Amino acid sequence: MERPLNPTAASLLGFLHHGPMTGWDLVAAAQTVIGNYWTLTQSQVYRELAAMADGGLVVAGERGRRDRKPYSLTDQGRDAFSEWVRREPGPETIRFPLLLTIVFGRHLEPERLAEIVAGHRATHRERLARYEEMRSTALGGTDEPDVYGMATLDFGLHYERAVLDWFEQLPAVIRGSVQEDSV
Repeated sequence: MERPLNPTAASLLGFLHHGPMTGWDLVAAAQTVIGNYWTLTQSQVYRELAAMADGGLVVAGERGRRDRKPYSLTDQGRDAFSEWVRREPGPETIRFPLLLTIVFGRHLEPERLAEIVAGHRATHRERLARYEEMRSTALGGTDEPDVYGMATLDFGLHYERAVLDWFEQLPAVIRGSVQEDSV
């Protein structure tokens, strides 16, 4: 029995629906399109491409510039992607490293914990600003916005706002005495 597609392999097949791409192209596409909520490393991409080529899901083309090899989707790859995208995706998993630090925060100096929390809060503010800019750009363009891409962007906007609200609700012992306006 063939192993089912993992989300990384499936996302690569999804990108290959747009035409042949090198591993480098796929990494760039993943960072741009899904990088805000799904991480792929360059090594994962190349490992998955090799496994998918062995499995007949993609076919490697002739090496081109800089010795890069384009991959194309096969009919078997289209079928595997189609099966994957129709399945129930399952529950999400929260992996939020800051929460690990906070749960053990009593073992940190209060100033250090507040510094860590302030840094993460600033990162989420920057991310929210970037998402708002992306949304404004997408809505201001001449083409009709991609409803699928906009749905994931809107999730990012709601998520960042919720996280920033959560930061504001943290007890002072965790967030420190740093006021919102001073960060």
